[in-house]
Amino acid sequence: MKTITLQLDAYEKLRSAKKAGESFSAVLRRASFGALPLTGKALQAYLQSGGSGVPDTYLDSVDEAAKRDTLTDDPWA
Repeated sequence: MKTITLQLDAYEKLRSAKKAGESFSAVLRRASFGALPLTGKALQAYLQSGGSGVPDTYLDSVDEAAKRDTLTDDPWA
């Protein structure tokens, strides 16, 4: 157990999310706060480790499409 202090607006928001018979702990356990934004340093490390977030199948399909794409002499064609 821990005791925390909340500003009144935060407490009201938490209380309004509480269902009948539910504890504040249960409300927080089911809460979704989303992922924290990536820092530039973390993104750089992720990309350097081989991660791109783009599936290989998608990258392969882009490569195939680029091979079939032909350039024309007429930029308006």
